[in-house]
Amino acid sequence: MSDSCAYRAGHIAIVGRPNVGKSSLLNALLGEKLSITAPKPQTTRHQIMGIHTTPSAQFVYVDTPGLHQRRGNALNRQLNRSAASIMGQVDVLVFVVQAMRWTGEDEAVLQRLSTLGEVPVLLVVNKVDLVKDKTELLPFLQKIAERHPFAAIVPVSARKGSGLEQLAAEVEARLPESEPLYPEDQISTQSERFFVAEMIREKAIRLVHDEIPYSITVEVESFREETVPPTRAGQAPLQRLRIDAVIWVEKEGHKAIVIGEGGQRLKEIGTQARQDIERFLDRRVHLGLWVKVKAGWADDERALNSLGYGDTL
Repeated sequence: MSDSCAYRAGHIAIVGRPNVGKSSLLNALLGEKLSITAPKPQTTRHQIMGIHTTPSAQFVYVDTPGLHQRRGNALNRQLNRSAASIMGQVDVLVFVVQAMRWTGEDEAVLQRLSTLGEVPVLLVVNKVDLVKDKTELLPFLQKIAERHPFAAIVPVSARKGSGLEQLAAEVEARLPESEPLYPEDQISTQSERFFVAEMIREKAIRLVHDEIPYSITVEVESFREETVPPTRAGQAPLQRLRIDAVIWVEKEGHKAIVIGEGGQRLKEIGTQARQDIERFLDRRVHLGLWVKVKAGWADDERALNSLGYGDTL
């Protein structure tokens, strides 16, 4: 047995079917919102890497797109490839399922995990706070435990923050001994531009509700410092970050929906996104948004690569 006091560091993939709370779990484990959330499947489209450093270990969590069985368009296939590609490259796998619900897609994810050999798999049963009759939880856990030799089974509520300390302890015990992989103050490997685009996309998804399918993506076109001259004598010039971004949709009808009557919906998307961006960057921001049509982008491999959907760990 190795020295239990040795420092540990490694990569942990958070995997599962769509909409089980993987992104919420990542944010809860980090204590900071890095991965966008929405009450719809396929909100996460990229591998979001979040770094949490403690005195004894460095956890490099990777939130992955939800694995699903239907092939769908090129975007769906790319999301599946992105999630599957990460599984064999990490030190620990965190398989997230929803309490009291086991689906065919959960089973399909487990079958993928079963082929990975030596990588320890922790089963995380999320949303236990929503289970009204807690006596039903243990039989559910026992039934899933029979399906695979999980390294540990941890019930949690990412929303309430319960069970997270136990999960972190189970993960840390299975990380390899290593010096930290990143500086202790680094929280992600993604750029500020990436997070800005994600924050805009989150607001767009939430504010269009169910009016259009998941054919929205965001591209940041410019990201630069600017000085705004004073409007009155004696005022100092205003320093701020100027961000211009395009919300891409697939159809003209979708464009009209995102813009809204009199431009009100786009204005609200911009206001909410700017507030989140200013909190994230801790500075003043001017955000310019445009909505443009790129027909069929979600089923075009070249378009997906140009929009950043070819990322891997």
